Amino acid sequence: MVTGRVVHGGPNGRPLARAWVVLHRVTLGGAGGPIDSSRTDGRGDFTFSVSRPDTGAIYVVSSWYDGIAYFSEPVTVSRPRTSLRPLLVYDTTSTGPGVQVARRLLTVAKQKPDGARDVLELLELRNPGRSTRIAADTLQPTWTEAIQFQVAQGDLSPQAVTQRGDSVAVFGPIPPGDPKQLSYAYVLPGSLARIAVPIDQPTAEVDLLVEDTVATVTATRLDTLGVQEIESRRFARYRARAVPAGATLTIAFSVAPPWQAESLVPFVVIGAAVALAAGFVVALKRKPSALSRQPSA
Repeated sequence: MVTGRVVHGGPNGRPLARAWVVLHRVTLGGAGGPIDSSRTDGRGDFTFSVSRPDTGAIYVVSSWYDGIAYFSEPVTVSRPRTSLRPLLVYDTTSTGPGVQVARRLLTVAKQKPDGARDVLELLELRNPGRSTRIAADTLQPTWTEAIQFQVAQGDLSPQAVTQRGDSVAVFGPIPPGDPKQLSYAYVLPGSLARIAVPIDQPTAEVDLLVEDTVATVTATRLDTLGVQEIESRRFARYRARAVPAGATLTIAFSVAPPWQAESLVPFVVIGAAVALAAGFVVALKRKPSALSRQPSA
């Protein structure tokens, strides 16, 4: 049995009566889908009975509100009764406080045999408002010389993030509450000996992991945290807090390709913090057919 409550407007909001909720099962291989649906009662509560629970699967509950799908935390059904945290839904808005970058983590791998370097960026985006942000007035991040862009695992699906030329476009709503993670990977060409990462808006924390442990890193308010072994690989760690807009983080690698030694003066911009302060384009407004066939109240 899976129980929970749908609440409108945040943790201290009002229970949402007669809301449509759907129970989903996802197996270890990623297969699965909706297995039951119901409406909340007058107190916003719902209950699903799982007659033959799959102990190797996870279960989530979703609910649509104002055209946006909201999901509970994933749980296993290994006990007779599993209680979910309140499922929070919100109104939508295109105004109000902008989405903030709470944390940005860059991981720069050592050179591969062809000289290229893999980079993984993870950003924690926080909506400080009281409504889900959906505006289309997006301030787009830019970078050059970043190739083979690929969205990585995070709270935003690959279908909600895309590369447009030298820009990252984010589609999808950002609700209030806990930060949402956006991550993406790209490859730096082996010709680069020095890179600069501009910070285009205030960022609460910037963390950096560089596998080239003797590279020179400079930034505003930078702390050097030593070398850490992660999965049998050694990374030099750096951290900068309360980084102001306009600051620049630079990395000078320890060995420059000889055919590029004369080109060290220009910095190559590889990334800008995903500046979503102006809002987001909603790409998830249409309900999937599996959820749209709802019985009338």
